[in-house]
Amino acid sequence: MKVILLKDVRGVGQHNEVKNVADGYAVNFLFPQKLAEPATEEKIKQIETHRKVQEEAQRAEAEVLDQKVQSLKGKKISITARATEKGGLFKSISAKDVVKAVLVEHALQVPDEAILFPEPIKTVGEHPVLLSSKNVKVEMGVIVVAA
Repeated sequence: MKVILLKDVRGVGQHNEVKNVADGYAVNFLFPQKLAEPATEEKIKQIETHRKVQEEAQRAEAEVLDQKVQSLKGKKISITARATEKGGLFKSISAKDVVKAVLVEHALQVPDEAILFPEPIKTVGEHPVLLSSKNVKVEMGVIVVAA
């Protein structure tokens, strides 16, 4: 029997997948537990159109992120942090700090996952930071200034 899974079911499949299962398993377990519903042509078409819409939205988001990352190529941002007299920072610069600085200085919202550090930033000065999206990787400079 073909069913549409309403939730993830271990050993069977994930949410919104159309699966072939034994009739007894569907009738006695999946339907009473509200884990699945019978798959009709209409419901299958609804799921496919919903999946296409989601894929299109994800593709659009990826393109927007690619453009944002590309626009930051070679740019520099400055971050003010507490530091010792020798130039060491009390706490290392995190991706969230870089995201805040990019938002303030360039008015672009970039996700934390897009920021990669070749090495942790623990001193005052200029440091390279990699920005990456699915298709684009660029380098950007982070200037750390003592507060």
